[in-house]
Amino acid sequence: MAESKVSARYAKSLLDLAIEQNSLEEVKKDMSLFYDTLAAHPQLRAVLSSPVIDGDDKQGILHKLFEGKINKLSLAFFDIMIRKNREVLLYDTAKQFFEQYNKYKGIVKASVVSASALTGEQLEKIGTIIKQITPGEVQLENKIDTSLIGGFILNVGDKQYDASIARKLGVLKQELTSRFYESKI
Repeated sequence: MAESKVSARYAKSLLDLAIEQNSLEEVKKDMSLFYDTLAAHPQLRAVLSSPVIDGDDKQGILHKLFEGKINKLSLAFFDIMIRKNREVLLYDTAKQFFEQYNKYKGIVKASVVSASALTGEQLEKIGTIIKQITPGEVQLENKIDTSLIGGFILNVGDKQYDASIARKLGVLKQELTSRFYESKI
């Protein structure tokens, strides 16, 4: 939890600096490349997290991988994190950067989990409803979970609306069970 707060602070600092230097979109692309690279190569994450490997070596690795491919601001940010012995937080800081970016841009992440894939028209209707209750741009993702049987679960930010058949059956089961036990007493 404490590491997440520290990562969020570093991400916010990077976001503010990128805004100040008019390179926000470039830095966002850099963080995407960095995050995707580390996600695809857990051994690179292990190297960055290793206390045995020297900070200069870690800087050298990141420079070889990303120099010329990312903005100088992003590379300098990695260098600062390593100099402050915070390289273990780089992956989480990149993730936190996306959250900070979305907050700054007013982008709301939403997901709808359904028993089967929704049509484009259905997703559009759900997106329109979300826009009516939430200001900003909505990024809607459809996930499939066949255990829902039918209906859907909508997650918007930290709110959840569960209209799944599985939940309704669970509620019905609880009611029937409690009525059964009440009638026995």
